[in-house]
Amino acid sequence: MSNQFVMQWKLVTEGRERRISEENDIFEITFDGYQIFPMEEPIDIQRSLDSDQIGTAKIVKLSFSNGMTICHYHLISLYSVN
Repeated sequence: MSNQFVMQWKLVTEGRERRISEENDIFEITFDGYQIFPMEEPIDIQRSLDSDQIGTAKIVKLSFSNGMTICHYHLISLYSVN
C-alpha cells in the first residue's frame, strides 16, 4: 500500500495549533495523513476551510510519521485573534 501526499497552499488550523516558542512565535500542528506545504514561503492561515484568512505564516519544519504530519510554522502576522 502506498502513502498519498497532499500539497497544501494554506494552513487550516481548526484551533488545534500549539505555541512551542513564545519568543519566536513558533507553533506546532499535527495533521492526519501526509501533508506537504511550501517551505519558507508566506502562506495564509485560516481557522477553517470556510473562514477568512486570519494571518500569514512560514513553514519551518515538516516531519512525517505513522500516517501523520507534524508541522512547525513561524507566525509572521496575525490579523485577528478571534
